[in-house]
Formats: sequence, structure tokens, C-alpha cells
Amino acid sequence: MVTHKGTQTIETDRLILRRFRIEDAQAMYDRWASDPEVTRFLTWPVHADANATRQLLAAWTDAYQKPDNYQWAITVKAQDDLPIGSIAVVFHDNAVRKAEVGYCIGRAWWRQGITSEALAGVIGFLFDEVGMERVEARHDVNNPNSGLVMEKCGMRKEGVHRRADRNNQGIVDACVHAVLKSEWKR
Repeated sequence: MVTHKGTQTIETDRLILRRFRIEDAQAMYDRWASDPEVTRFLTWPVHADANATRQLLAAWTDAYQKPDNYQWAITVKAQDDLPIGSIAVVFHDNAVRKAEVGYCIGRAWWRQGITSEALAGVIGFLFDEVGMERVEARHDVNNPNSGLVMEKCGMRKEGVHRRADRNNQGIVDACVHAVLKSEWKR
């Protein structure tokens, strides 16, 4: 049974995943929302300014009232409390107990294992606390590094859905990865 709990703080070895705050707008804008290289494979364009980021965060913080909303700011314990990226449940289906996760992180934090650590924390939360039986994610086939993050978390590549997704590159092939609760290893 799925029991939605909303965005709860998740702590990993190096990270704290927490709710976004309006005050995070400048850091989000500076660290990733204004970077075309970060947003290259995302569904939203670079933000024009920090005010655009602030408007988005206003909508995200309002949505925290819903118990089935999951949107985390990724922060590093050893640094300041400012976000370096985001990770969220972008779709869920209670009937089959599955959730799809999406993420992005500022370029300065790429290739440090941070995104996979955040993803593993969210996968564990969705299995242990929410009651999901399947967690999946997808990436543009031209962004294989995102697939490596998923595989590092025990997600298996299930296949490519041809011309099945859209991002800032247009209509793209989407590579789908998933892990089941029964095969999840922390």
C-alpha cells in the first residue's frame, strides 16, 4: 500500500535533501538554472533571471501542502545549506506502486557521486517510507552520464523508447531504467 508522506528531509553520508525555500532562488539560479549546459537535456529552458527561479520556487513550495508531492533541494553537509541541485518524483502511479524520478545538479558538482547518492537516498525513501514497489527514471540517449547515475544506484536499463520524450533538444529517444523493491540493495 502506498502511504504518501510528502517531501521529508533525507540525510545520506554527504548530503541533506530538504524542501526548497524561496530564499534558495539566487543559489538555484546561479548554480544550475541559468546554465545551458545543465539544462541541455531537461524539459525546461534556462531561467532568464533569479526572479523566474523565485516564481518557480513559489509554486514548488506551495505544492508541499500535497502529501504526494516530492521535490528536494540537494545540499552538501560539509558546505553551506544552499542547494546545488534538485531531485523529484515527476510522476507516480499508486495503482501499480511506481514512481518516476528526475534530477539535475550544478555543473561544479558533476562526476563526484553526489547525484547517485541523492538518487539512492530517494529510492530508499520511496521503498521504505512511501511503499513504492518500482522506481524508474529516464534519460535522453545522448546523455549517457545520467544513465550511469541510475546504474550506480542499482537501476537496470530496460530499453529505449524511440522518439518518446521531449527536452531542450526536441523530440528524443528515451532510455528507461528501473529498480524493484525486491531487488533493491542499499
